[in-house]
Amino acid sequence: MQPTGVDDADITGWALAARAGDRAAAAAFIRTTQHQVHRFLGHLVDRHVVEELTQETYLRAMRALPRFTGRSSARTWLLAITRRVANDHSRPIRTSDRRRGFRSEILPYRTGILTPAESITAPAGRGHDGEADDTVLLRGLLDTLVRERREAFVATQVLGLSYAEAAEVCGCPVSAVRSRVAGARADLVTALTAQGDRTTAQGDRTTAS
Repeated sequence: MQPTGVDDADITGWALAARAGDRAAAAAFIRTTQHQVHRFLGHLVDRHVVEELTQETYLRAMRALPRFTGRSSARTWLLAITRRVANDHSRPIRTSDRRRGFRSEILPYRTGILTPAESITAPAGRGHDGEADDTVLLRGLLDTLVRERREAFVATQVLGLSYAEAAEVCGCPVSAVRSRVAGARADLVTALTAQGDRTTAQGDRTTAS
């Protein structure tokens, strides 16, 4: 989801202007993309590190801006960086290495600006931490997917990217994205069916007791 009235051309234009040193353009670029970055990370890593890795994503993006030429959209370029940040997080990288060089006056991102990733299903209730029950279920199901399938599914079905855009983000052919999304759907159906069977069995035991 992007802010109303903002398209990829606007975002790419701001990125190119930021590359030339326009600080207002840099702020606009971050402001209009941070929701998707945060949401993408929210489905790829543990929730308690999402905000830290969002900062790391923009730190890397600002460092890489001199090499951004605009041949692809700035949004897909940024989400590809986001994916790499998420993957790097699983490796033994020191926190000091991740945050080295971060300056809050350069990156207008502060803890608390962003809300947790939005539910993509209608809320049926609230979990123990106030999150919609359906959202908790969705997170649990997505966590069962292998990394490549989860990345492709979230990119296309949650963020709304085209398969071609998702291929750029995931660094693979479009055919691979299609295959991964199809595999993810099949895995989710299997996991959801198993979840339903467990719920039914639990209900039967409760009734019997």
